[in-house]
Amino acid sequence: MSELRISEIFYSLQGESNTVGLPTVFVRLTGCPLRCNYCDTSYAFSGGTKIPLETIVSEIKKYNCNYVCITGGEPLVQPACETLLTQLADLNFNVSLETSGALDVSNVDARIVKVVDLKTPSSGEMAKNRYENIEFLTAQDQVKFVIAGDEDYDWSKKMVAEYGLTQRCQVLFSPVVPVQNPTELAEKILADKLPIRFQIQLHKLLWQDAQGK
Repeated sequence: MSELRISEIFYSLQGESNTVGLPTVFVRLTGCPLRCNYCDTSYAFSGGTKIPLETIVSEIKKYNCNYVCITGGEPLVQPACETLLTQLADLNFNVSLETSGALDVSNVDARIVKVVDLKTPSSGEMAKNRYENIEFLTAQDQVKFVIAGDEDYDWSKKMVAEYGLTQRCQVLFSPVVPVQNPTELAEKILADKLPIRFQIQLHKLLWQDAQGK
């Protein structure tokens, strides 16, 4: 029986991505090979409970919500994650996968919206970026850059241009608050006329927490 180690399953408003503000069921998988300096979900590095896939799907159905976000940790660390994604797509859920981009996404079901976090210099994990993943991104997918200062911003602009990301998928810039002033980042984006989406984590504004609930 396939199972996944789960940190939590909860229902809330999506705090990020292009579905921000929409009611969503979150499935947070346990475990992550990265240790980003600005990580706000370190509690998901370990622990959790092993749950059969059929039980996870049944729990999701209880919320009567079409949007499902599979997050972590790093979900793709657990091989059965790809099976869960396909099962949810088969059930006609609108599914997004939040991934660090350090693991191969080539086998992720094409119906899944991939939100890939390319690690900026301040993360301390930039060397683990798997740039080969960019080839598997489509118009429905998103690349997120978490920005903590000028070095991150300049690097992110360079990556957007070098890989033609805005022609391939959607691009998100997100400030590390309070290290990066959100207004200053927004003004830089406008001054540089970047065709990207600026985002602030909605759940932190509403509930002052990291989980989106």
